Amino acid sequence: MTTLRLALAQVNCRVGDLGGNAAMVLETAHAAATAGADLLAFPELTITGYPPEDLVLRPGFRAASQAALEKLAADLAAAGLGELAVVVGYVDDDGLPRNAAAFVHRGAVLARYFKQHLPNYGVFDERRYFIPGDTFVAVRHKGVDIALTICEDVWQDGGPFAVAGAVGVDLVVNINGSPYERNKDDLRLPLLQGRAAEAGAAIAYVNTVGGQDELVFDGDSMVVARDGAVLLRAPQFVEDVYYLDLEVPERLPVHLAAPATVVERVTTEVAAVALTAPALPAVHADRMPDEAEVWGALVVGLRDYVTKNGFRSVVLGMSGGIDSAVVAALAADAIGGANVHGISLPSAYSSDHSRSDAELLAERIGAHYREVPIAPMVDAFVDSLGLTGLAEENVQARVRGTTLMALSNAEGHLVLATGNKSELAVGYSTIYGDAVGGFAPIKDVPKTLVWQLARWRNADAASRGELPPIPENSISKPPSAELRPGQLDTDSLPDYELLDAVLERYVDRDQGVAEIVAAGFDADTVARLARLVDGAEWKRRQYPPGPKISFKAFGKDRRLPITSAWREGLR
Repeated sequence: MTTLRLALAQVNCRVGDLGGNAAMVLETAHAAATAGADLLAFPELTITGYPPEDLVLRPGFRAASQAALEKLAADLAAAGLGELAVVVGYVDDDGLPRNAAAFVHRGAVLARYFKQHLPNYGVFDERRYFIPGDTFVAVRHKGVDIALTICEDVWQDGGPFAVAGAVGVDLVVNINGSPYERNKDDLRLPLLQGRAAEAGAAIAYVNTVGGQDELVFDGDSMVVARDGAVLLRAPQFVEDVYYLDLEVPERLPVHLAAPATVVERVTTEVAAVALTAPALPAVHADRMPDEAEVWGALVVGLRDYVTKNGFRSVVLGMSGGIDSAVVAALAADAIGGANVHGISLPSAYSSDHSRSDAELLAERIGAHYREVPIAPMVDAFVDSLGLTGLAEENVQARVRGTTLMALSNAEGHLVLATGNKSELAVGYSTIYGDAVGGFAPIKDVPKTLVWQLARWRNADAASRGELPPIPENSISKPPSAELRPGQLDTDSLPDYELLDAVLERYVDRDQGVAEIVAAGFDADTVARLARLVDGAEWKRRQYPPGPKISFKAFGKDRRLPITSAWREGLR
């Protein structure tokens, strides 16, 4: 039985930073070689970062990606790391743009594999950028036949894994840029176990971590034996290199029909050698509870958006309500409370508890805090224009937004918008008011989940003997925009439990009004909410980006026309 020491590099890349990403590969290779690794695998498009989107359409970018790969191969050899086999993702251009994986050894790119199945749904637009490959590639290294695949290839029945089962390999390496969404980690393991059986081989699945605009990557890298046993599973959201001494048993005889595809076999000409280094224990990370997983995704998405875009601090309006409290706590966890600037912006209708709750929150998370009363500014607008009713209410929100943007300009902070998915869905936000900002951390979080996250975060702090960050009053009091006397969200919206249940069907699942009503919901309520959702598309287009955590987030996942005569209703 041959033993191959695998190293899975669950790393955080930066889109467009080809030199920095290549340097990270080189640094990681040093650590893997020191640990005695035979094969080091990196995620999808590591050299360019994922997803590079329309950068791929630029010939100069594609050429730079190829040049960075060739230089990396030479740099690995020059650093004395040539004997370590490295699998790394990059953008290739063989006359056509390709999503590619390279097998690098002894200073050269020994093999190149082009992704065969290009996802074109949800947040994915790969058919816009790449041409699919049609060749199955396997490299023999140290007596082990290693097939290369990329991300979506593993989600397709009858794809490269079926070819692997037909031609016979020992290990399939699957490199990934698989975005996070709730419970996706529960889908990956059974999928890989099925593919391992199909291939008759072990599968090494390596995924990236980190945030890229609206996407968050959770890692969850793993190795599954051909019998489905989990040999290694990395934690979510943790950047590190994970090792496994993979015992490769004698391969079973192949009895499948020859595949109707091109098969390319390459060898490193390195014979199998008994592993003499001390055994390395494999990681088996526990799965995270749902709220912990979502909180981790939001923190990573926020942290990377702030840091990768060159900001050091954030500013937000602290109203004392649940949404701003959760956003502030997320920001403190992401970049440290000392880099969070909370601004209380009381108007004539702000309650005393809103101000005291906001101040207490800032104290607990170690944030900067100040009050900027907006009543004089609002009065100037209202009196000059003679505004009443909704127009007067919206002026308050817009003065707050203008104030936050002014402080951002003056002090260099990134403004965080604090709206949640439920509000965005029905247009319950003021354009150029509470919708201003550079990033919206809870944009894809329904209101009911906002409360769950707040309670979880406080309980998690208490379990560690820490002071819960979010004041209990912010969680327990009825939500209100406080734009008129005694205002509550329920004055114009259904109870949030009902609202979120309808929105989950209408927005996330694309169910029609009739289908939702047939499930037991009130017809008038559903029809009214559908009209609100449809009429707010123009607002959502102008809302800041925020991390995707659901199956269907507003943005790339859900692309509806602003100008449209179609209205859902009972027919």
